[in-house]
Amino acid sequence: MASWWRRSSVVAHHIRAKVGLRGTAAHINQASSWSHPFQSDSSTLILPSFPCNIIATLFSVRRLKSTVTGKQLDSLHATDNDDDDQALDFPGGKVSYTSEMKFILGCSDKRIPCYRVLDDDGEQIRGSDFQQVNKELAVKMYSDMVTLQMMDTLFHEAQRQGRISFYITSFGEEAINIASAAALSKDDIVLPQYREPGVLLWRGFTLQEFANQCFGNKADDGKGRQMPIHYGSSKHNFVTVSSPIATQLPQAAGMAYSLKIDKKDACAVAFIGDGGTSEGDFHAGLNFAAVLEAPVIFVCRNNGWAISTPISEQFRSDGIVVKGKAYGIPSIRVDGTDALAVYSAIHAARDKAINVQGPVLVETLAYRVGHHSTSDDSTKYRPLDEIEYWKTVRNPVHKFRKWVEISGWWTERDEAELRRSIKKQLLQAIQVAEKTEKPPLAELFADVYDLPPSNLLEQEKQLRETINKYPQDFPSDVSLCI
Repeated sequence: MASWWRRSSVVAHHIRAKVGLRGTAAHINQASSWSHPFQSDSSTLILPSFPCNIIATLFSVRRLKSTVTGKQLDSLHATDNDDDDQALDFPGGKVSYTSEMKFILGCSDKRIPCYRVLDDDGEQIRGSDFQQVNKELAVKMYSDMVTLQMMDTLFHEAQRQGRISFYITSFGEEAINIASAAALSKDDIVLPQYREPGVLLWRGFTLQEFANQCFGNKADDGKGRQMPIHYGSSKHNFVTVSSPIATQLPQAAGMAYSLKIDKKDACAVAFIGDGGTSEGDFHAGLNFAAVLEAPVIFVCRNNGWAISTPISEQFRSDGIVVKGKAYGIPSIRVDGTDALAVYSAIHAARDKAINVQGPVLVETLAYRVGHHSTSDDSTKYRPLDEIEYWKTVRNPVHKFRKWVEISGWWTERDEAELRRSIKKQLLQAIQVAEKTEKPPLAELFADVYDLPPSNLLEQEKQLRETINKYPQDFPSDVSLCI
Protein backbone atom coordinates (compact mmCIF):
# COMPACT_ATOMS: atom_id res chain seq x y z
CA MET A 1 0.00 0.00 0.00
CA ALA A 2 2.77 2.41 0.94
CA SER A 3 4.63 1.62 -2.30
CA TRP A 4 1.48 2.24 -4.36
CA TRP A 5 0.87 5.55 -2.57
CA ARG A 6 4.41 6.76 -3.28
CA ARG A 7 4.06 5.93 -6.98
CA SER A 8 0.68 7.67 -7.12
CA SER A 9 2.15 10.81 -5.53
CA VAL A 10 4.89 10.98 -8.13
CA VAL A 11 2.40 10.51 -10.96
CA ALA A 12 0.18 13.25 -9.50
CA HIS A 13 3.14 15.62 -9.38
CA HIS A 14 3.85 15.12 -13.08
CA ILE A 15 0.16 15.67 -13.92
CA ARG A 16 0.13 18.94 -11.99
CA ALA A 17 3.29 20.06 -13.80
CA LYS A 18 1.78 19.27 -17.21
CA VAL A 19 -1.45 21.17 -16.68
CA GLY A 20 0.15 24.09 -14.90
CA LEU A 21 -1.19 23.33 -11.43
CA ARG A 22 1.46 24.84 -9.23
CA GLY A 23 1.27 24.74 -5.52
CA THR A 24 2.79 23.31 -2.47
CA ALA A 25 2.68 19.56 -2.70
CA ALA A 26 1.73 17.77 0.45
CA HIS A 27 4.78 15.65 0.74
CA ILE A 28 4.24 12.41 2.50
CA ASN A 29 6.93 11.60 5.00
CA GLN A 30 5.69 8.23 6.07
CA ALA A 31 8.81 6.24 5.23
CA SER A 32 10.77 5.96 8.42
CA SER A 33 14.51 6.04 8.73
CA TRP A 34 15.61 2.52 9.66
CA SER A 35 18.63 2.20 11.84
CA HIS A 36 20.32 -1.17 12.17
CA PRO A 37 21.41 -2.16 15.68
CA PHE A 38 24.90 -2.86 14.36
CA GLN A 39 26.44 0.60 14.57
CA SER A 40 30.07 0.13 13.56
CA ASP A 41 31.22 0.56 9.97
CA SER A 42 33.45 -2.48 10.24
CA SER A 43 31.81 -5.45 8.58
CA THR A 44 34.17 -8.29 8.88
CA LEU A 45 37.11 -9.12 10.80
CA ILE A 46 39.02 -9.71 13.93
CA LEU A 47 42.78 -9.69 13.92
CA PRO A 48 44.64 -12.08 16.23
CA SER A 49 45.97 -9.21 18.32
CA PHE A 50 42.56 -7.82 19.21
CA PRO A 51 41.29 -8.61 22.70
CA CYS A 52 38.29 -10.88 22.86
CA ASN A 53 36.24 -8.41 24.86
CA ILE A 54 35.95 -6.18 21.80
CA ILE A 55 35.13 -8.99 19.39
CA ALA A 56 31.45 -8.15 19.65
CA THR A 57 32.23 -4.56 18.65
CA LEU A 58 34.17 -5.67 15.62
CA PHE A 59 31.45 -8.16 14.67
CA SER A 60 29.36 -5.34 13.33
CA VAL A 61 27.62 -3.90 10.33
CA ARG A 62 24.91 -1.35 9.84
CA ARG A 63 21.97 -1.18 7.52
CA LEU A 64 22.03 1.89 5.32
CA LYS A 65 19.22 4.29 6.06
CA SER A 66 16.29 4.17 3.70
CA THR A 67 15.47 7.20 1.62
CA VAL A 68 12.73 9.44 2.92
CA THR A 69 9.84 9.70 0.50
CA GLY A 70 9.68 13.46 0.78
CA LYS A 71 13.25 13.81 -0.43
CA GLN A 72 12.47 11.62 -3.40
CA LEU A 73 9.64 13.94 -4.38
CA ASP A 74 11.81 17.01 -3.83
CA SER A 75 14.32 15.66 -6.31
CA LEU A 76 11.66 15.89 -9.02
CA HIS A 77 11.87 19.69 -8.76
CA ALA A 78 15.62 19.69 -9.40
CA THR A 79 16.84 22.05 -12.13
CA ASP A 80 19.64 21.71 -14.63
CA ASN A 81 21.75 24.03 -12.49
CA ASP A 82 21.95 21.57 -9.61
CA ASP A 83 25.38 20.36 -8.61
CA ASP A 84 26.35 17.35 -10.72
CA ASP A 85 28.31 15.91 -7.78
CA GLN A 86 25.37 15.67 -5.43
CA ALA A 87 24.67 12.26 -3.92
CA LEU A 88 21.98 10.04 -5.37
CA ASP A 89 19.25 9.79 -2.75
CA PHE A 90 18.30 6.21 -3.62
CA PRO A 91 16.20 3.71 -1.65
CA GLY A 92 18.57 2.05 0.76
CA GLY A 93 20.79 5.07 1.31
CA LYS A 94 22.62 7.89 -0.42
CA VAL A 95 25.14 6.95 -3.10
CA SER A 96 27.83 9.46 -4.04
CA TYR A 97 28.61 10.21 -7.68
CA THR A 98 31.97 9.98 -9.41
CA SER A 99 33.14 11.01 -12.87
CA GLU A 100 35.74 8.24 -12.90
CA MET A 101 34.70 4.92 -14.40
CA LYS A 102 36.11 2.35 -12.01
CA PHE A 103 35.12 -1.25 -11.41
CA ILE A 104 35.17 -2.76 -7.93
CA LEU A 105 37.82 -5.45 -7.78
CA GLY A 106 36.42 -8.97 -7.78
CA CYS A 107 39.12 -10.18 -5.43
CA SER A 108 42.11 -8.82 -3.57
CA ASP A 109 45.66 -10.09 -3.26
CA LYS A 110 45.45 -9.46 0.47
CA ARG A 111 43.35 -12.14 2.10
CA ILE A 112 41.20 -11.73 5.20
CA PRO A 113 43.33 -12.77 8.22
CA CYS A 114 42.49 -15.76 10.38
CA TYR A 115 41.83 -15.26 14.09
CA ARG A 116 43.66 -17.65 16.41
CA VAL A 117 44.84 -17.90 20.01
CA LEU A 118 47.12 -20.98 20.09
CA ASP A 119 50.08 -21.70 17.84
CA ASP A 120 50.73 -25.16 16.42
CA ASP A 121 52.57 -26.18 19.59
CA GLY A 122 49.56 -25.45 21.75
CA GLU A 123 51.09 -22.35 23.31
CA GLN A 124 49.13 -19.13 23.69
CA ILE A 125 50.26 -16.47 21.25
CA ARG A 126 51.76 -13.50 23.04
CA GLY A 127 49.43 -10.54 23.19
CA SER A 128 46.37 -12.55 22.29
CA ASP A 129 43.21 -12.36 24.32
CA PHE A 130 40.28 -14.75 24.35
CA GLN A 131 37.19 -15.80 26.23
CA GLN A 132 38.60 -17.34 29.40
CA VAL A 133 37.83 -20.97 30.23
CA ASN A 134 38.30 -22.63 33.61
CA LYS A 135 39.73 -26.06 34.33
CA GLU A 136 36.38 -27.83 34.38
CA LEU A 137 35.33 -26.45 31.01
CA ALA A 138 38.72 -27.01 29.39
CA VAL A 139 38.94 -30.64 30.58
CA LYS A 140 35.42 -31.39 29.36
CA MET A 141 36.19 -29.84 25.99
CA TYR A 142 39.31 -31.92 25.60
CA SER A 143 37.62 -35.11 26.86
CA ASP A 144 34.79 -34.72 24.36
CA MET A 145 37.25 -34.05 21.53
CA VAL A 146 39.01 -37.32 22.36
CA THR A 147 35.66 -39.13 22.66
CA LEU A 148 34.55 -37.85 19.25
CA GLN A 149 37.83 -38.91 17.69
CA MET A 150 37.63 -42.42 19.18
CA MET A 151 33.94 -42.77 18.27
CA ASP A 152 34.78 -41.94 14.67
CA THR A 153 37.59 -44.47 14.63
CA LEU A 154 35.53 -47.38 15.97
CA PHE A 155 32.37 -46.65 13.98
CA HIS A 156 34.44 -46.26 10.82
CA GLU A 157 35.98 -49.67 11.51
CA ALA A 158 32.51 -51.12 12.11
CA GLN A 159 31.44 -49.91 8.69
CA ARG A 160 34.50 -51.42 7.05
CA GLN A 161 33.58 -54.71 8.74
CA GLY A 162 30.10 -54.53 7.20
CA ARG A 163 28.33 -54.06 10.51
CA ILE A 164 26.82 -50.68 9.56
CA SER A 165 26.14 -49.41 6.08
CA PHE A 166 27.64 -45.92 6.09
CA TYR A 167 29.64 -43.48 8.18
CA ILE A 168 31.18 -40.00 8.09
CA THR A 169 34.06 -38.93 10.33
CA SER A 170 34.98 -35.54 11.77
CA PHE A 171 38.76 -36.07 11.78
CA GLY A 172 40.49 -32.69 11.69
CA GLU A 173 37.33 -30.83 12.71
CA GLU A 174 36.98 -31.93 16.34
CA ALA A 175 37.66 -28.42 17.67
CA ILE A 176 34.89 -26.91 15.54
CA ASN A 177 32.44 -29.48 16.87
CA ILE A 178 33.20 -29.29 20.56
CA ALA A 179 34.37 -25.69 21.00
CA SER A 180 31.37 -24.24 19.18
CA ALA A 181 29.01 -26.42 21.22
CA ALA A 182 30.69 -25.31 24.44
CA ALA A 183 30.08 -21.66 23.56
CA LEU A 184 26.35 -22.15 23.00
CA SER A 185 23.37 -22.47 25.31
CA LYS A 186 21.27 -25.62 25.47
CA ASP A 187 18.34 -23.45 24.34
CA ASP A 188 20.05 -22.52 21.08
CA ILE A 189 18.66 -24.50 18.15
CA VAL A 190 21.31 -26.32 16.13
CA LEU A 191 20.75 -27.16 12.48
CA PRO A 192 23.70 -29.40 11.51
CA GLN A 193 25.00 -30.57 8.19
CA TYR A 194 26.41 -34.06 8.80
CA ARG A 195 29.82 -33.49 10.38
CA GLU A 196 28.62 -32.09 13.72
CA PRO A 197 28.04 -35.12 16.00
CA GLY A 198 30.34 -33.48 18.54
CA VAL A 199 27.73 -30.78 19.16
CA LEU A 200 25.21 -33.47 20.05
CA LEU A 201 27.80 -35.29 22.14
CA TRP A 202 28.46 -32.12 24.14
CA ARG A 203 24.74 -31.72 24.79
CA GLY A 204 24.39 -35.12 26.38
CA PHE A 205 23.60 -37.54 23.55
CA THR A 206 25.03 -40.82 24.81
CA LEU A 207 27.40 -43.19 23.02
CA GLN A 208 24.63 -45.79 23.15
CA GLU A 209 22.27 -43.41 21.37
CA PHE A 210 24.88 -42.78 18.67
CA ALA A 211 25.30 -46.53 18.21
CA ASN A 212 21.54 -47.15 18.11
CA GLN A 213 21.13 -44.62 15.33
CA CYS A 214 23.98 -46.00 13.25
CA PHE A 215 22.64 -49.54 13.59
CA GLY A 216 19.03 -48.42 13.04
CA ASN A 217 17.54 -50.59 15.80
CA LYS A 218 14.33 -50.32 17.84
CA ALA A 219 16.03 -48.08 20.39
CA ASP A 220 16.83 -45.47 17.74
CA ASP A 221 14.61 -42.41 18.17
CA GLY A 222 14.44 -42.18 14.39
CA LYS A 223 13.05 -45.73 14.25
CA GLY A 224 15.78 -46.83 11.88
CA ARG A 225 14.47 -44.77 8.99
CA GLN A 226 17.49 -42.57 8.46
CA MET A 227 20.94 -43.39 7.13
CA PRO A 228 23.67 -43.75 9.77
CA ILE A 229 25.02 -40.44 11.18
CA HIS A 230 21.72 -38.67 10.40
CA TYR A 231 21.23 -37.87 14.06
CA GLY A 232 18.47 -35.77 15.56
CA SER A 233 17.17 -35.00 19.01
CA SER A 234 14.35 -32.65 19.96
CA LYS A 235 15.41 -33.08 23.58
CA HIS A 236 18.77 -31.51 22.77
CA ASN A 237 17.46 -28.90 20.27
CA PHE A 238 19.36 -30.64 17.48
CA VAL A 239 17.41 -30.75 14.21
CA THR A 240 17.71 -34.07 12.39
CA VAL A 241 20.42 -34.15 9.73
CA SER A 242 19.09 -33.89 6.20
CA SER A 243 21.07 -35.31 3.28
CA PRO A 244 20.29 -32.54 0.74
CA ILE A 245 22.98 -29.90 1.08
CA ALA A 246 22.22 -26.44 2.54
CA THR A 247 18.47 -26.90 2.99
CA GLN A 248 18.88 -26.10 6.68
CA LEU A 249 20.08 -22.52 6.13
CA PRO A 250 16.78 -20.89 5.08
CA GLN A 251 15.14 -22.97 7.82
CA ALA A 252 17.64 -21.57 10.33
CA ALA A 253 16.75 -18.02 9.32
CA GLY A 254 13.07 -18.79 9.87
CA MET A 255 13.66 -20.46 13.23
CA ALA A 256 15.82 -17.56 14.36
CA TYR A 257 13.14 -15.08 13.34
CA SER A 258 10.62 -17.05 15.38
CA LEU A 259 12.94 -16.88 18.40
CA LYS A 260 13.17 -13.14 17.88
CA ILE A 261 9.41 -12.69 17.72
CA ASP A 262 8.98 -14.75 20.90
CA LYS A 263 11.74 -12.69 22.57
CA LYS A 264 13.70 -15.83 23.46
CA ASP A 265 17.18 -15.57 24.91
CA ALA A 266 18.46 -17.96 22.26
CA CYS A 267 19.63 -18.13 18.66
CA ALA A 268 19.72 -20.61 15.80
CA VAL A 269 23.06 -22.06 14.70
CA ALA A 270 23.38 -23.53 11.22
CA PHE A 271 26.44 -25.50 10.10
CA ILE A 272 27.50 -25.85 6.47
CA GLY A 273 30.54 -27.05 4.55
CA ASP A 274 32.41 -25.01 1.95
CA GLY A 275 30.76 -27.01 -0.81
CA GLY A 276 27.34 -26.12 0.51
CA THR A 277 28.00 -22.42 -0.06
CA SER A 278 27.65 -23.08 -3.79
CA GLU A 279 24.00 -23.99 -3.25
CA GLY A 280 21.29 -21.42 -3.74
CA ASP A 281 19.92 -22.11 -0.25
CA PHE A 282 23.12 -20.70 1.24
CA HIS A 283 22.52 -17.33 -0.37
CA ALA A 284 18.79 -17.38 0.31
CA GLY A 285 19.40 -18.23 3.95
CA LEU A 286 21.93 -15.44 4.48
CA ASN A 287 19.81 -12.86 2.71
CA PHE A 288 16.66 -13.76 4.63
CA ALA A 289 18.53 -13.64 7.94
CA ALA A 290 20.13 -10.29 7.14
CA VAL A 291 16.92 -8.60 6.01
CA LEU A 292 14.90 -9.99 8.92
CA GLU A 293 17.72 -9.25 11.37
CA ALA A 294 17.33 -12.79 12.67
CA PRO A 295 19.56 -14.04 15.51
CA VAL A 296 21.35 -16.85 13.71
CA ILE A 297 24.99 -17.92 13.51
CA PHE A 298 26.07 -19.45 10.21
CA VAL A 299 29.13 -21.63 10.82
CA CYS A 300 30.92 -22.66 7.64
CA ARG A 301 33.45 -25.45 7.96
CA ASN A 302 35.84 -24.61 5.15
CA ASN A 303 37.80 -27.86 5.12
CA GLY A 304 39.33 -27.46 1.69
CA TRP A 305 37.30 -30.04 -0.17
CA ALA A 306 33.71 -30.54 -1.33
CA ILE A 307 34.09 -34.31 -1.64
CA SER A 308 36.76 -34.36 -4.39
CA THR A 309 36.40 -30.74 -5.53
CA PRO A 310 39.03 -28.40 -4.04
CA ILE A 311 38.00 -24.91 -2.98
CA SER A 312 40.14 -23.47 -5.81
CA GLU A 313 37.59 -24.93 -8.23
CA GLN A 314 34.52 -23.92 -6.21
CA PHE A 315 34.77 -20.13 -6.14
CA ARG A 316 37.05 -17.21 -6.99
CA SER A 317 36.31 -15.30 -3.80
CA ASP A 318 38.55 -15.23 -0.74
CA GLY A 319 36.89 -18.20 0.87
CA ILE A 320 33.54 -17.80 2.59
CA VAL A 321 34.08 -14.92 5.01
CA VAL A 322 33.82 -12.24 2.31
CA LYS A 323 30.39 -13.48 1.25
CA GLY A 324 28.91 -12.29 4.51
CA LYS A 325 29.79 -8.69 3.72
CA ALA A 326 27.83 -8.84 0.49
CA TYR A 327 24.69 -9.57 2.50
CA GLY A 328 25.44 -7.03 5.23
CA ILE A 329 26.38 -9.69 7.76
CA PRO A 330 29.28 -9.27 10.22
CA SER A 331 31.76 -12.07 9.58
CA ILE A 332 34.99 -13.56 10.87
CA ARG A 333 37.54 -16.14 9.78
CA VAL A 334 38.79 -18.46 12.53
CA ASP A 335 41.47 -21.14 12.85
CA GLY A 336 39.31 -24.25 13.08
CA THR A 337 42.15 -26.27 14.59
CA ASP A 338 42.31 -23.90 17.55
CA ALA A 339 39.65 -24.79 20.13
CA LEU A 340 40.15 -21.58 22.11
CA ALA A 341 39.78 -19.41 19.03
CA VAL A 342 36.61 -21.22 17.94
CA TYR A 343 35.16 -21.02 21.44
CA SER A 344 35.91 -17.30 21.71
CA ALA A 345 34.54 -16.46 18.26
CA ILE A 346 31.31 -18.43 18.68
CA HIS A 347 30.84 -17.02 22.18
CA ALA A 348 31.11 -13.47 20.81
CA ALA A 349 28.97 -14.30 17.77
CA ARG A 350 26.20 -15.63 20.00
CA ASP A 351 26.31 -12.51 22.14
CA LYS A 352 26.06 -10.37 19.03
CA ALA A 353 23.27 -12.41 17.44
CA ILE A 354 21.06 -12.31 20.54
CA ASN A 355 21.81 -8.95 22.12
CA VAL A 356 22.10 -6.93 18.93
CA GLN A 357 19.63 -9.06 16.97
CA GLY A 358 21.15 -10.06 13.67
CA PRO A 359 23.02 -12.85 11.87
CA VAL A 360 26.75 -13.56 12.06
CA LEU A 361 28.86 -15.62 9.66
CA VAL A 362 31.82 -17.59 11.01
CA GLU A 363 34.23 -19.28 8.60
CA THR A 364 36.41 -21.92 10.23
CA LEU A 365 39.52 -23.20 8.47
CA ALA A 366 40.26 -26.82 9.31
CA TYR A 367 41.36 -29.49 6.85
CA ARG A 368 39.17 -32.56 6.34
CA VAL A 369 41.66 -35.24 7.32
CA GLY A 370 39.33 -38.19 6.75
CA HIS A 371 37.59 -39.29 3.59
CA HIS A 372 34.40 -37.45 2.72
CA SER A 373 32.54 -40.57 3.79
CA THR A 374 32.98 -44.33 3.73
CA SER A 375 31.84 -44.15 0.09
CA ASP A 376 34.91 -42.07 -0.79
CA ASP A 377 38.64 -42.69 -1.20
CA SER A 378 40.32 -39.30 -0.83
CA THR A 379 43.76 -40.71 -1.67
CA LYS A 380 42.61 -40.75 -5.28
CA TYR A 381 42.56 -36.95 -5.45
CA ARG A 382 44.76 -35.76 -2.53
CA PRO A 383 48.47 -36.33 -1.89
CA LEU A 384 49.19 -38.51 1.13
CA ASP A 385 51.79 -36.12 2.54
CA GLU A 386 49.20 -33.33 2.59
CA ILE A 387 46.80 -35.47 4.59
CA GLU A 388 49.56 -36.58 6.94
CA TYR A 389 50.67 -33.00 7.58
CA TRP A 390 47.23 -31.95 8.77
CA LYS A 391 46.78 -35.17 10.68
CA THR A 392 49.95 -34.65 12.72
CA VAL A 393 51.28 -31.08 12.64
CA ARG A 394 47.88 -29.31 12.65
CA ASN A 395 45.91 -31.85 14.69
CA PRO A 396 43.35 -29.90 16.77
CA VAL A 397 43.13 -32.55 19.49
CA HIS A 398 46.91 -32.66 20.00
CA LYS A 399 47.11 -28.87 20.00
CA PHE A 400 44.44 -28.44 22.65
CA ARG A 401 45.91 -31.23 24.78
CA LYS A 402 49.24 -29.40 24.87
CA TRP A 403 47.52 -26.23 26.07
CA VAL A 404 45.60 -28.09 28.78
CA GLU A 405 48.83 -29.77 29.89
CA ILE A 406 50.69 -26.45 29.92
CA SER A 407 47.90 -25.10 32.11
CA GLY A 408 48.56 -27.94 34.57
CA TRP A 409 45.13 -29.51 34.12
CA TRP A 410 46.04 -32.77 32.36
CA THR A 411 48.56 -35.58 32.76
CA GLU A 412 49.65 -38.70 30.92
CA ARG A 413 47.78 -40.76 33.49
CA ASP A 414 44.57 -38.81 32.84
CA GLU A 415 45.03 -39.47 29.13
CA ALA A 416 45.42 -43.22 29.56
CA GLU A 417 42.42 -43.51 31.87
CA LEU A 418 40.21 -41.45 29.57
CA ARG A 419 41.02 -43.45 26.45
CA ARG A 420 40.64 -46.77 28.25
CA SER A 421 37.23 -45.77 29.61
CA ILE A 422 35.92 -44.36 26.32
CA LYS A 423 37.02 -47.42 24.34
CA LYS A 424 35.25 -49.73 26.79
CA GLN A 425 32.04 -47.70 26.59
CA LEU A 426 32.12 -47.58 22.80
CA LEU A 427 32.67 -51.30 22.35
CA GLN A 428 29.86 -52.05 24.75
CA ALA A 429 27.52 -49.60 23.00
CA ILE A 430 28.26 -51.20 19.62
CA GLN A 431 27.64 -54.69 20.95
CA VAL A 432 24.33 -53.71 22.54
CA ALA A 433 23.16 -51.82 19.45
CA GLU A 434 24.06 -54.68 17.17
CA LYS A 435 22.10 -57.20 19.24
CA THR A 436 19.00 -55.04 19.57
CA GLU A 437 16.34 -56.05 17.07
CA LYS A 438 15.29 -53.80 14.22
CA PRO A 439 11.97 -51.88 14.19
CA PRO A 440 9.03 -53.81 12.70
CA LEU A 441 8.32 -53.25 9.03
CA ALA A 442 5.09 -51.38 9.78
CA GLU A 443 7.09 -48.54 11.34
CA LEU A 444 8.36 -47.66 7.89
CA PHE A 445 4.88 -46.54 6.87
CA ALA A 446 3.73 -44.89 10.11
CA ASP A 447 3.73 -41.38 11.61
CA VAL A 448 3.17 -39.37 8.44
CA TYR A 449 -0.59 -39.71 7.89
CA ASP A 450 -3.38 -40.16 10.40
CA LEU A 451 -5.05 -42.50 7.93
CA PRO A 452 -2.59 -43.95 5.37
CA PRO A 453 -3.63 -43.20 1.77
CA SER A 454 -4.31 -46.01 -0.67
CA ASN A 455 -1.01 -45.63 -2.54
CA LEU A 456 0.97 -46.01 0.69
CA LEU A 457 -1.01 -49.12 1.66
CA GLU A 458 -0.30 -50.54 -1.77
CA GLN A 459 3.44 -49.91 -1.37
CA GLU A 460 3.45 -51.70 1.98
CA LYS A 461 1.62 -54.65 0.47
CA GLN A 462 4.09 -54.88 -2.42
CA LEU A 463 7.07 -54.71 -0.05
CA ARG A 464 5.73 -57.53 2.11
CA GLU A 465 5.12 -59.68 -0.94
CA THR A 466 8.64 -59.01 -2.21
CA ILE A 467 10.20 -59.92 1.14
CA ASN A 468 8.17 -63.14 1.32
CA LYS A 469 9.23 -64.03 -2.21
CA TYR A 470 12.94 -63.21 -1.75
CA PRO A 471 13.61 -63.56 2.00
CA GLN A 472 17.31 -64.19 1.44
CA ASP A 473 17.76 -60.64 0.17
CA PHE A 474 16.46 -58.95 3.31
CA PRO A 475 17.62 -58.84 6.94
CA SER A 476 16.32 -61.80 8.89
CA ASP A 477 15.89 -59.76 12.08
CA VAL A 478 13.27 -57.40 10.61
CA SER A 479 9.80 -58.29 11.83
CA LEU A 480 7.03 -58.29 9.25
CA CYS A 481 4.45 -57.89 11.95
CA ILE A 482 2.83 -54.65 12.98
